[in-house]
Amino acid sequence: MVNHRTIDDHNTTLSIEDFAVLRENLHEQRLFRREQLHQLSAAVTSRAGTPSARPAASQLEVRDKLAASARLVLTDVEAALGRMDQGRYGTCHLCRGPIARELLMIVPQARYCARCRQVREAGR
Repeated sequence: MVNHRTIDDHNTTLSIEDFAVLRENLHEQRLFRREQLHQLSAAVTSRAGTPSARPAASQLEVRDKLAASARLVLTDVEAALGRMDQGRYGTCHLCRGPIARELLMIVPQARYCARCRQVREAGR
């Protein structure tokens, strides 16, 4: 069940239309990341049998990092879609306050409000 609540606090209002746009964006990101992972794995298997076409170690490292990054984003995107379905989308995982609409429009899979994100990054 999707929670179509409206959060009103310092530019955090999410309308039903916003949810629809954000959901579509997340679906597109999921498709893109799945295709990206498919292409990265296909590149490995298609070159595996030809010794002359083996990529350099640096190319393998770049491909591994791209795949790891794509998997992380895919996990975040799928989690955001799950939060939408559970009616918890747009709520910070730490303070339970609303995540600003502007932040969600830029990073629809955001788990933290701007303040909590800064606190987490400062603690690293």
